[in-house]
Amino acid sequence: MPEGVDFKDLHRRMDGAVSAFKHDIASLRTGRASANLLDPVQVEAYGTSMPINQVATVSVPEPRMISVSVWDQGMVQAVDKAIRESNLGFNPIVEGTTLRIPLPELNEERRKELVKIAHQYAESARVAARHVRRDGMEHLKKAEKDGDISQDEMHAQSDRVQKMTDETIATIDKLLEDKEAEIMQV
Repeated sequence: MPEGVDFKDLHRRMDGAVSAFKHDIASLRTGRASANLLDPVQVEAYGTSMPINQVATVSVPEPRMISVSVWDQGMVQAVDKAIRESNLGFNPIVEGTTLRIPLPELNEERRKELVKIAHQYAESARVAARHVRRDGMEHLKKAEKDGDISQDEMHAQSDRVQKMTDETIATIDKLLEDKEAEIMQV
């Protein structure tokens, strides 16, 4: 078979974009508290940015409350700041090395905010899929230019790359649609 694109690699990378999107929207909870809600939060700690679960223990003591126990007293302010600036709409209450985060009641306005955030996550995932497509297309153009594949083969493979991209974006759109319905359900 002529040398073209590694479709397994493209498929793996596009699946990665979909899984990252699934992970992101899983953090958008509709009513109940979940430790996953803070997964997107990155804390500036020790000169680097790291996930909150690497500087604190996140737990759910009550259905509408998240508790964050920071391991290092000096990191409490950084964790508090990271949660407030995360666009998740949380206002932590600091008590020593513990931050209590009451979940705001999901009113219409908050639901719309969550939908907007879900749309941002979806757009990032679509962009990631398009980047994979672009890499595949560039690889094909180079292979054709170098004489590794014929022009017909390049067109056939580029159609296949485009089809794979379209399917990935359709999957992302379907996941977004489902999440949007879940968020707006009262």
